[in-house]
Amino acid sequence: MKKIIFTLLLILHSFTSFCQEIIHERIEDENLPFAIIEEIPVFPGCEEIERKERMNCFQNQIINHIKTNFNYPKEALNKNIQGRVNVEFIINKEGEIEHIFSRGPSGTSILEKEATRIISLLPKMKPGTQKGKPVNVRYVVPISFKLH
Repeated sequence: MKKIIFTLLLILHSFTSFCQEIIHERIEDENLPFAIIEEIPVFPGCEEIERKERMNCFQNQIINHIKTNFNYPKEALNKNIQGRVNVEFIINKEGEIEHIFSRGPSGTSILEKEATRIISLLPKMKPGTQKGKPVNVRYVVPISFKLH
């Protein structure tokens, strides 16, 4: 339990610093980074929140989703594998999650699979918009797997 709580605290600490980090691979030129989108995607439960507070709501919902769905892979525990995995994904024009790409340090493919699984479970959202039109939005979130 302490391992999970510590890991989640690390996620919270690094979340703001790395949420705009861009992983080198781009899927399409039309995918706008979360940091520059006019209207960010709206996570379920954030619809009634004032526009200026939606970013905080979105980030809190992502963190809660990770906490709720987080499972340290048993194989990684047995092999003492840990590390931070950056997960890049697209919230498409329909508000669905697609093109999930995870990258961690060498030897962390087990953790990358778990991070991809967690993000693949995100619910459908109201899509982000630019100039009044729905657009694909690129988002990056770090997930830290830390043993103690």
